[in-house]
Amino acid sequence: MFESLGDRLQNVIHKARGYGKITEDNISSMMREIRLALLEADVNYKVVKEFTTIVKDKALGEEVQKSIKPGELFVKIVQDELTELLGGETKDLNLFGNPAITMLVGLQGSGKTTTIGKLANYLRKKHAKKPLLVACDVYRPAAIEQLKQIGKQLNIEVYEEGKKDPLIISKNAILYAKENGYDYVLIDTAGRLHIDEELMTELKNIEKEIEPQEVLLVIDSMMGQDAINVITGFNEALKLTGVILTKLDGDTRGGVALSVRHLTNVPIKFIGVSEKMDGLDSFDPKRMAGRILGMGDIVSLVEKATEAIDEKEAEKTAKRMQNGKFDLEDFLSTLKQMKKLGPLENLLKLLPGASKMGLNNIQIDPKQMAHIEAIVLSMTPKERRNPDIIKASRKTRIAKGSGRSVQEVNKLLQQFDQMKKMMKQMSNGNFKMPF
Repeated sequence: MFESLGDRLQNVIHKARGYGKITEDNISSMMREIRLALLEADVNYKVVKEFTTIVKDKALGEEVQKSIKPGELFVKIVQDELTELLGGETKDLNLFGNPAITMLVGLQGSGKTTTIGKLANYLRKKHAKKPLLVACDVYRPAAIEQLKQIGKQLNIEVYEEGKKDPLIISKNAILYAKENGYDYVLIDTAGRLHIDEELMTELKNIEKEIEPQEVLLVIDSMMGQDAINVITGFNEALKLTGVILTKLDGDTRGGVALSVRHLTNVPIKFIGVSEKMDGLDSFDPKRMAGRILGMGDIVSLVEKATEAIDEKEAEKTAKRMQNGKFDLEDFLSTLKQMKKLGPLENLLKLLPGASKMGLNNIQIDPKQMAHIEAIVLSMTPKERRNPDIIKASRKTRIAKGSGRSVQEVNKLLQQFDQMKKMMKQMSNGNFKMPF
């Protein structure tokens, strides 16, 4: 997300850091580049104009002029204003209620039904909630069945009464949740191809009767500036508490995210970052600003690692690495833990300077990881613990067992041997960077 915008803004930041003094001339040149970058990212023109005016005024202020490092101070101004544009502070989900109720609304095709599954999964993993999914989209063909399939995949119950009145279904679902120990109810409402009076009347009636803690609008970030009109339309009829932007991983421009809060005063609470059921992240304006400006998001990286990696297993592997005893059993264990973190290319993007290092556009074929795993699994425990014993006949057997070639087996063993040597150098303090 934001790749193109990020690259353009990072070039401006790089120039600014080289300036010993911020002048009217160089600030005008930088602001012109920032303005074009934001407009090309499909950020609303009014937002762009206001943003660049504020940044320019602050950059030419007395504090910057007297600063020892004016370029660095300019970078901070851009980051602070970008954070403010994205919403300033993180707006957390309301988790309190008996049960807490969230109502998801949106147009057809926005990814609402998939998103409600992701949100239920998020609540269970992050906040230890016991969620109940409620099927109230009774008009779209197969909507109820889609939600049931998502519930089955996640092992989360779906409450449904077929194609009855959505208001009655909602009320009955809340009673069911109270009686069966559910502490969070997520209601999947009907959508339309466009905003109409019939849709809004139904949604307003449900909102009035069940009084949800959260009314979240799910919107496709690929809509561009039309998204602002949709948000405004829903917000005028309902008391929106937040927005969930889907498909942000597929939109390299991301202008909607930079315009939403400023133009509608509705906070972005979540963003869709992949099609998988764990592909929903809470939206943190400060972290997002840092990622756009190439400063990385180490906090998110650590959080993902903490969630996915078994701490005891990681400590055990680290000790074996330090003692030079790292074998293919350890490698297999590490590989399995890495898979839990999600697509590796998404993790690389969180590293500071990822764009400059060319990591933003790396595509890692998950099949390659699967092939490596298959090769290691085709080895006997003895072979994994003692890779040196793997000679020609064993390599042939391993290749056949994994469905790969002998050349691939050789390549893996060579790479593993190189990795062991590098680990030994690092543990001895003799490792030198290869550049």
